[in-house]
Amino acid sequence: MKKLAVLLFFAVALLPATSLLAVAAGGAHVEHSGVNINDNASLQRGAKWYVNYCQACHSIAYMRYNRLAKDLDLSEEQVMQNLVFSDAKFGETMGVAMDEEQAKAWFGKTPPDLSLIARSRGSDWLYSYLLSFYRDETGGWNNTVLPNASMPNVLWRQQGIQSPVYRQETGEGGFTQDVIDHFVLTTQGTQAEDEFRQTARDIAAFLEYAGEPVKLERKGIGVWVLLFLACFTFIAYLLKAEYWRDVH
Repeated sequence: MKKLAVLLFFAVALLPATSLLAVAAGGAHVEHSGVNINDNASLQRGAKWYVNYCQACHSIAYMRYNRLAKDLDLSEEQVMQNLVFSDAKFGETMGVAMDEEQAKAWFGKTPPDLSLIARSRGSDWLYSYLLSFYRDETGGWNNTVLPNASMPNVLWRQQGIQSPVYRQETGEGGFTQDVIDHFVLTTQGTQAEDEFRQTARDIAAFLEYAGEPVKLERKGIGVWVLLFLACFTFIAYLLKAEYWRDVH
């Protein structure tokens, strides 16, 4: 039993490291996003960017508009006027109007629902993915975090167009190949680099919130739970002192 406990401890302890190794093995460069789901303004901006540029293809099937309004301090009127561009009702989920068969014909497969993407990939991955689109030699879009993805860069007007600068790298087998060293902005976007990074951060924050909306409440409740435990511990100490006062 002790051996099993030790093995489980090391398995849990090494899980983050193995995840990082998996990312490194895939060649992905993941930056720290710095998202803060307690920043309500960031979540509101992220919701705006998402419904305008992402929701045409990607649904958030587990999120309802009325829940979004409650958590992000928005009124029903604000949501319906600014975040709903279909005939969806206030209590409905955030689906897409795109036909599934048309999506398969255009993209090769149906764009996935993104309700749990932040929980499966992480907000850092999402942030880095949005920053890593570039024009490849075919004139199409590619991405260093998720190479050969069928998704175009829907935010290219804001970010601008990046072109890769290559360097030569020799592998263990002695073969030399060209790898992307960095990007050069060849077409200026409507946002400066810092502005676009904030846009990507806001979208990643919104998707992290959408993956687990209760996290906002859970952290708030956690503070009260810790305060209750602290008060209970103090009362228990006074009670113990009272019981044992006359023992000695």
